Amino acid sequence: MKIKSLRWWVIALIALATVINYIDRQALPVLWPDIAEDLYPDKTPDERKEIYAFISTLFIFSYAFGQSIFGKIFDKYGTRIGFTLSIGFWSIATALHAFARGIFTLSIFRSLLGVSEAGNWPGAAKANAEWFPTKERAFAQGLFNSGAAIGGIIAFPTIGLLSVYFSWNWIFILVGITGLLWLIPWWILVKSPPKNHPWITDEERTYILTGQKNQDEDEDGEFDDGYNPDTGQILKHKESWGVILASAALDPIWWLFIFWIPIYLHEVYGMDVKSIGFYAWVPYVGAMLGAWFGGLLAQNRIKVGWTVNKTRKFVITLGCVIMLPFLLLMANPGGPETAVIYMALILFGFQTAIGNVQTLPSDLFGGKTVGTLSGFAGTAAKLGAFGLTALVPWLTSGGNYTPAFVIGAALAIITMASVWFLIPNIAPLKSKN
Repeated sequence: MKIKSLRWWVIALIALATVINYIDRQALPVLWPDIAEDLYPDKTPDERKEIYAFISTLFIFSYAFGQSIFGKIFDKYGTRIGFTLSIGFWSIATALHAFARGIFTLSIFRSLLGVSEAGNWPGAAKANAEWFPTKERAFAQGLFNSGAAIGGIIAFPTIGLLSVYFSWNWIFILVGITGLLWLIPWWILVKSPPKNHPWITDEERTYILTGQKNQDEDEDGEFDDGYNPDTGQILKHKESWGVILASAALDPIWWLFIFWIPIYLHEVYGMDVKSIGFYAWVPYVGAMLGAWFGGLLAQNRIKVGWTVNKTRKFVITLGCVIMLPFLLLMANPGGPETAVIYMALILFGFQTAIGNVQTLPSDLFGGKTVGTLSGFAGTAAKLGAFGLTALVPWLTSGGNYTPAFVIGAALAIITMASVWFLIPNIAPLKSKN
């Protein structure tokens, strides 16, 4: 049996995993007012926010190290086994949230979720490097990233609606089961990389492999393994540090919103779970459109003759420039409708940039190294997010979120500087003799 355009089926399935990932992840923020009322009835709102921040930072800390761990797992065992381990364990961890009885058990389950969910991003970067030629990678990454936005769009109203009929405990069990069901089509469809997959057409196999310019180290026009240095050599390239620093600066902006949109709406505008579900999905529409826009724009620029270097830097810079004014405007957005629209524009800019940042490892190194560098970058990104999330209760004391948004604007500037100054030419790297 042969399947046409198999690469797009693979990335669509990974995007679906990301949708599930974000529904699992957003269940806690959306349900937090009910969980806090149930588990911490004697705590003040500020005390509950501190508990939420502690659990969230523990999640990010676990997620950070999970990215490096899973980066190695994906490079050693491949995407088929890597995704099976990642989504299998994170689905079980999600369901375990139903049995939380306090900060200790909730922290353990949240930490397990963080470690296991972390595999999704280095895994997607590796799958992208395996299944797509260079010119299509930004768009493929955009499709994958749009799964995060679609997950956010679906999560808020769905969980808000489920809260009418089910307790928060049962909601965690239901969303956990969904991830386990995903494993069935994944195990059937993704049997091996395209080079040896029995269902790929010869035309598509040739199209993919001949278009992977970063995997022709000897420049003889034939596909090879590319430049795949060991970990020490990876870190000797300043370009690797450009990827790591750009990820560490850019990613906290996303986490600032995905963790704190529900809490922000609850604290600033007094919304309950059902009202949060009505408003909080709007920013994710901007994120979804930004993921598609950033990928399509990059693909179009490369198709008309722009170099990968010019394309990546242009799109990353554009995304950051879009974010800047609206991060500052969030200091005084007015009503909740304006606030969520500003958030949508910020997340549009973020997703425009992030898809191209996440393709940088595959632009620089061969496929056997992509998971490792993506894992390091992901760890740095989550440590950055950890730091900002830990500061939010202090920065937003009394409900004033302006300092957090100003820091977000500074991080966008650091992202641009990292790419422009540490990666002078985004192109396949060579061995350092």
